[in-house]
Order: sequence, then C-alpha cells, then structure tokens
Amino acid sequence: MDLKVLGSSSHGNCYILENDTEALIIECGVHINDIKKALDFSFAKVSGCLLTHEHNDHCKSLANMLKSGVDVYASNGTFKAIGLDSHHRIKRIIAGTMFEVGNFKIIPFNIQHDCVEPLGFIINHPETGNVLFITDSYYVSNRFRNINNILIEANFSEEIIQKSVESGRIPEFVQDRTYTSHMSIETCLKTLEANDLSQVNNIVLIHLSDGNSHADKFKSAVEKQTGKRVHIADAGLVIENFNKKPF
Repeated sequence: MDLKVLGSSSHGNCYILENDTEALIIECGVHINDIKKALDFSFAKVSGCLLTHEHNDHCKSLANMLKSGVDVYASNGTFKAIGLDSHHRIKRIIAGTMFEVGNFKIIPFNIQHDCVEPLGFIINHPETGNVLFITDSYYVSNRFRNINNILIEANFSEEIIQKSVESGRIPEFVQDRTYTSHMSIETCLKTLEANDLSQVNNIVLIHLSDGNSHADKFKSAVEKQTGKRVHIADAGLVIENFNKKPF
C-alpha cells in the first residue's frame, strides 16, 4: 500500500491510501482535478472517502466526489453543517462504531476542533495494519494500541506563534483560535509519548502552518523522541510500502 499526499495545509487537505486494486481517500479538500490526476483519472478502484469535518480545506470537492460515484463517510453533524440532508452516496458514521469500506475496517473517534462533530480515524487494512489519522484537533483524549502507521497534525509551535503575536505579524485572536482548534508540535509530542509506538513504522506530520511551524525542527524533534521514520506531508509526497511491515 502506498500513501499519496495531495495537500496538507490550510489551502487544502487530501490523502490517498492505494494499492493496485483499491484506494481509500481521506479528506477531499483539494481541487477535484488533482484527485482525478492522482487516481489516473479513474475512480473505479476507490472504495470510499473519509471526511473529518466540514471546513472547506477538508471538503472542497465533496460535491464532485459524490457526482463521481464515490461514497463519502462523515458524522451526521458534519453533513448537516455542510447542508447535505440526503444523498444516496453519503454515509453517516458514529464515533466508536466500526464500519467497512472495501477491505478497510475503520473506527471513528471524537476529536476537539471548532466545528460541529469532527472525527479522527483508526483505519485497518491487511497491508497497512492499523493507521491512526488525527488532524485539526487541539487535543485527543483517546489512547491507542497496536498502531502501525500514524498521520498526526503538528500545526504550529507555541514559541513561534507567540513570537508572531509579539511582532505584530498576526493578531492575538488568531493565536487564541489556533490554540483551541489545532494541534501544536508540543501537544503532538505528548500525544505520541502517551501511546504505544512499538509497532509503528511511519509517522507523518500533517497540516503544518505556513507561518507558525518549522518542518525540519518538527521532524527532528519527533525522530529524537520516537526513534521512528518521520515524514513531513508536503503536497506530492508518496510513501511507498506504507505497510504493517516496512518491507
């Protein structure tokens, strides 16, 4: 199984888990043409699309996904916030209740963000093992075991954003909103520390802020703490063998 990153920022978020026979899209916040190109202009092997919440940088191409015949999975609150009451391709999911999408088994869980009913996901596949996906959440109360691969938000550094306020580059209310909607690298490190990483092969840091993060320092900090292979989710990144076992 490969992981493709189509976008991982406030400009748009989209990730694809894909092998020769099936694909799972996580978020659809980039242009539909970018998604089509990544899939060689065919949705035939797409099992479905997971959506964490209703903000545009995560659901921009939702309407086009539905038109393309892709089932989209999200909470009832997310669909209501978007204004979708009924469509035969929308699938309402509930935190803590497992569901299957092709050969993927998925357990959604509650996260903390400034929206209606956001979710994170544990995604299981025979090739990838258990994939933990957390974005746009300033805190996660759950603890996880038997995780093989992780995608986790490291949006900002508390030190950098404080300096941004002091210099006048951003207003204080932006800092306050960020603290209550996104995960800092400090919280990211604490979240990783609180979980069993013994079986983890890859950690992918996602949704880094353009102005309040430092990719190289974030990567080094996570590598130093965990001893794992760490990636920064830049658009265009492809991680081959994103599997339960590295080879």
